[in-house]
Amino acid sequence: MVVTIVRNARLFTSTDDSEGLVAGCLVFRDGVIEYVGPEGEETSNLAQTMLASDGGGISVTEVDVANRVVTPGFIDGHVHMLHFGMSLGKLDVMSCKSLEEIRQKIRTFAASQPTAPRILCKGWIQASTAGQALASMLDDLDSRPIYVEALDLHSAWCSTAALEELGVDAATKDPPGGTIHRDAQGRPSGLLDEGALFSLVWPFMGKTLTAEQKQTALHQAVAAYTQAGYTGVIDMAMDEDAWDALETYRARHGLPLHLAAHWLIAYSDSDEEIQDRLEKAIEMHGKFHPSTSPSFCVVGIKLIGDGVVDSCTAALSQPYSPAPSDHIVEPIWPADKMSRVIRQANAAGLQCAVHAIGDRTITQTIDAFAGLDRPFSRRHRMEHLELASEHDAKRLGDLGITASVQPVHSDPALFKAWPTLLGTHRCRRAFPYRDFLDHGAPLAFGTDAPTAAHLPLPNIYNATTRRSALDPRSLDRTNPQFAVSLATALRAATSGAAYSRHAEGWTGSLRKGSSADFVVLDTDWTSEGLLQASVRETWFQGRKMFDTI
Repeated sequence: MVVTIVRNARLFTSTDDSEGLVAGCLVFRDGVIEYVGPEGEETSNLAQTMLASDGGGISVTEVDVANRVVTPGFIDGHVHMLHFGMSLGKLDVMSCKSLEEIRQKIRTFAASQPTAPRILCKGWIQASTAGQALASMLDDLDSRPIYVEALDLHSAWCSTAALEELGVDAATKDPPGGTIHRDAQGRPSGLLDEGALFSLVWPFMGKTLTAEQKQTALHQAVAAYTQAGYTGVIDMAMDEDAWDALETYRARHGLPLHLAAHWLIAYSDSDEEIQDRLEKAIEMHGKFHPSTSPSFCVVGIKLIGDGVVDSCTAALSQPYSPAPSDHIVEPIWPADKMSRVIRQANAAGLQCAVHAIGDRTITQTIDAFAGLDRPFSRRHRMEHLELASEHDAKRLGDLGITASVQPVHSDPALFKAWPTLLGTHRCRRAFPYRDFLDHGAPLAFGTDAPTAAHLPLPNIYNATTRRSALDPRSLDRTNPQFAVSLATALRAATSGAAYSRHAEGWTGSLRKGSSADFVVLDTDWTSEGLLQASVRETWFQGRKMFDTI
């Protein structure tokens, strides 16, 4: 048995009262923290007591971190692990500013991949093509199917060959909650959004990958997360295909992080289909319950309440600026169906997570949660919350709903289309994290990878400075009045994310009795310095999983 003492550290414990760094050390045994605090006589006495209690069967290992910062391991509060792993092999077009740049990049990439059965791209920002996404813009680049995913993962721009292999033609009906965009003759024109992406493209792509390709994707995803300092993730929109792949990976290799999943309940016009999906989620929650399998469990369900602002599919109380005054985008889920599913899931002991970006969907979702019986013990949560009114921010706090947000989405480099789509007045309510906090809502940070980079430090930079991590030279700031402090952001990325999945009792903070999940950082501990900071070591359950040396 080994006792490990991490010495010469500057500690951020992420407990409720932690605001800055404390010089000291961390002592753990069997993967569990025994002591956090100042070095000195107390540390030596503790080690001697442990040695004596085990009859000399304990050895002591010391790790000197050379005055570096030690924080709890990061927990990504919203990620899609299999999709993230799959995305790592796709062409990234996010840096492209025009259609011609995208076309040239795809042409070059396709030439470098002569044996690939299809050309897969990611990171398309709709504004770069003035919102246009026609198959004809891609067809002359390569004869193979071409798929260009939007950065937000809520739409896909497809070539004609891609539409053909999907089996999408003029006779294909729009799936529930989605749109197959069409030309004047009713033929698919190239853009599939929301439910059309989720029910047509994603299942098809899942079938094109072999089981071993999925394992490779997960291996790359897990490695990237460990290197970034993560010791936990909350995987959103889980389905059987992804869960089976994760189970296989865990059985083969183990997981160097804890994983909690929310099972996707995709919208359907059929109540029977919705009920079947909910019953599957309840079944999986029972089989992989957090009380019996806390490090690999199904904690709840996920509903996708609306789309995103950039594709004009987020549900707003007022029309988008270019739209006719009577054109209101509705939430994907009708209010009665959303409320019914939330009530059933709540009664079954599941947490509910609802994707809600537009103010209309945010209000409807809070109404659904408000209709539940008190006390609210499940810790339900809302994802994204990008355009919330002050009134709804207060209701979040009153009801104890977790604000699960992704500061990377607030990056000014990604905000450029909003003033045109919404008008400057509505933009003033974008990403109001400080409001959520001030009104008492629990705050949890995630990245929503692969819709954004998975890295935690740029994410925290966005939250604390409201400046661009994608373009650090820019002085633009997205609603700086909603910035949060560095300590608040670190808590949201560690103990806040742990709280959101009922795990704060055993992870997310550095305190006696918690799992020895921590990260060693090179950082000057300022918001402005986060983009230059780096992860030196990642430890999970007392074992070093990543080291730069």
